Amino acid sequence: MDLFALLKKLAEAHGIAGNEAPVRDIVRQEFAQNSHEVRVTKMGSVVGIRYGSGATPRRKVMLSAHMDEIGLRVTGIEKGFIRIHKVAGSDARVMLGQEVVVHGQRELPGVIGSRPPHVLPPDQREQVIPFDKLFVDVGLPEAQVKKLVRVGDLISIRCEARELKGGLFCGKAMDDRASVAAVAVCLETLASKQHQWDVYGVASVQEETTFLGAATSAHEIQPDVAIAIDVTFAEQSDVSKPRAVEMNKGPAIGIGPNFHPKLTEALVKTAGKLELPCQMEPTPGVSGTDAWPIQVSREGIPTALLSIPLRYMHTPVEMVSPKDIERTGRLMAEFIAKLDDEFLKTLTYPVD
Repeated sequence: MDLFALLKKLAEAHGIAGNEAPVRDIVRQEFAQNSHEVRVTKMGSVVGIRYGSGATPRRKVMLSAHMDEIGLRVTGIEKGFIRIHKVAGSDARVMLGQEVVVHGQRELPGVIGSRPPHVLPPDQREQVIPFDKLFVDVGLPEAQVKKLVRVGDLISIRCEARELKGGLFCGKAMDDRASVAAVAVCLETLASKQHQWDVYGVASVQEETTFLGAATSAHEIQPDVAIAIDVTFAEQSDVSKPRAVEMNKGPAIGIGPNFHPKLTEALVKTAGKLELPCQMEPTPGVSGTDAWPIQVSREGIPTALLSIPLRYMHTPVEMVSPKDIERTGRLMAEFIAKLDDEFLKTLTYPVD
């Protein structure tokens, strides 16, 4: 697998939460290369399935990484300028000056602008410009803009993804397409291994807004065990431990009430046997990832979380180490290859 090429395709594809169709087509093609079956759920999540070698009915393990991204939405048109608001966690601090694509009757390239600082009151010149003071300019007359753009249309950031020095990779939507790539690495690794359990690799929708892609997929698949894969804060300027983990030191394994302790322990042991670097990340409450709805699906599913270190979260320049993505995929594959019924017994609490 050319991981850099895959990351570039995933990063540059559009797929705002609830409207993931463009990136979904890429993920379907990628998962199909190492899956026995690929399907799309009614919610729009992609599921790549690798059947195990065990006797039927086989146990199931679900891997879930979300493919949706944050973005913008049209709220109005004034004199040909498009007013905007955020979808999910878009950050107003980094919006000004960004190139965008307006998804109207046809795709329109544009830029995000605002009033020049020279004409602002002195007390506003140093402040973050809020969304209601930003606008998108597509360069067209008002009548044409109103013909092509409607209130409610989506707007994506347009940003070229690129490889950086030190083997790092930078682009938009690495939250969480870096993890989708890790699932693809896992499926590719499993293609050359024996595994007893069926594997369901899910690229879920709407994590940034509702978690409904993971929730509905878990309800349908009914896995015996699940691993959510997401990103977490990497160390950067003014962000350090304990709030962040190190890049290029492997995935962070979550510890906390959202994760089954025996499953967490098994992942740590697997990493140790592989001599694969990993880190521990305490998460005392809700993880804010697909692990949350999966854990409480149906009667409850033993769930773990693997997180890929990422700098500059929720900006167009999210940065990751592809080595961490590869390690995350390998860790999951080696863990899955050892799954059997005896392991499942260790996760079960006594029930009257």
